[in-house]
Amino acid sequence: MILNDSHGSAAPRGEDLLKTNGELALTFVGTGSAFSKKLFQNNLIIAKGEEHLLVDCGSRTPEALDLLGLSVNSIHTYLITHTHADHIGGLEEVMLLGRYVAKRKTRLVITDKLKTILWNQSLKGGSAWNESREGKPLGFDDYFNQARPSRVRGAERELCRIDLGGLELHLFRTKHIPDSALGWEDSFPSYGVVIDRRIVFTSDTRYDPGLFPWLDSLFPIERIYHDVQMYTGGVHAGLDEIADLPASVKSMTWLMHYGDKGLEARDRVRNLGFAGLAEQWVCYRFPATLRG
Repeated sequence: MILNDSHGSAAPRGEDLLKTNGELALTFVGTGSAFSKKLFQNNLIIAKGEEHLLVDCGSRTPEALDLLGLSVNSIHTYLITHTHADHIGGLEEVMLLGRYVAKRKTRLVITDKLKTILWNQSLKGGSAWNESREGKPLGFDDYFNQARPSRVRGAERELCRIDLGGLELHLFRTKHIPDSALGWEDSFPSYGVVIDRRIVFTSDTRYDPGLFPWLDSLFPIERIYHDVQMYTGGVHAGLDEIADLPASVKSMTWLMHYGDKGLEARDRVRNLGFAGLAEQWVCYRFPATLRG
C-alpha cells in the first residue's frame, strides 16, 4: 500500500492500520495544532507486526478514528506525552467505553510523574464518581493498566525506556510550557518519543537546539517529526527558529502540529531545507532493518 516511505501514501483503514508485516508504520491520525478545524490533532498511530499504540488522544481523536474505520476501543495501548486537551481530551471516552462497554482496562504508557498530574488535574473530575464503592470514588487504576517506562540512568536529560512487543520506545523530556522556561528542567512535564532508536517524534516542544546533538549521541536517527508553528513566540517551535537547525538535521525532518494555514507553507518549508510537512491520514513505513 505504501509506494515510497519518504513521502508515504494514503493510510489503510480499520484494523489494517494496527498491524504490519514486520516493518515499522507511522500513521498520523491528525497533524493539526490545538485549534485546527481541518487537520484534527497531532496524534500518531505506531504499528509494528502485531503491536500497536496511539501516541496521545486529543479531544477530536475519537472522531478522526471513526472516519478511519476505528474506535477508541480498537486501540489497546495509548502513550501520553503531556496534558493539553489536544493530547488527552479523548481519554475520558477511552475510559468510559473501556470500563462500561468493552469491560476491560486500557494499557497506558505513562511515567509516574505524569500519571499523577493527568489523573488529579485532568481526568479525576469527570470519572472518579461514576461509581461509588463503599463511599469511595474510582481511581486511575480502575480504568487503566499503567505501563511504566524505566528511567535511563546517567542521561543528560530525563530519559525513560519501555519495550512493548517488538517496539522499543524512549521518552525524553521536552521544553514546552511555560513560555518562560529556559530548558526542559524548569518546564512542566512533557515528553517526546524515540521509536525503535531511529525515529524521533518530538510531540510539543519549543525551539531546543541542544536536543538533537544529544539524541544523535545516543541513537542512529533516520527521521524526525518536529513540532512547528508558522510564527515565532508562545510555547511551540517557530518555523523561522528551527530554520537555524543544521542542514543535516533539517533534511531528515518533517514538520507537524501546524495550523490550518500551515499547508500553504509547503514550498517555504522545503526551500528552508526541511523534508516537508507530515500529513494526516498518511502512513509512513520503514523497513524492518536499519538502512546501511
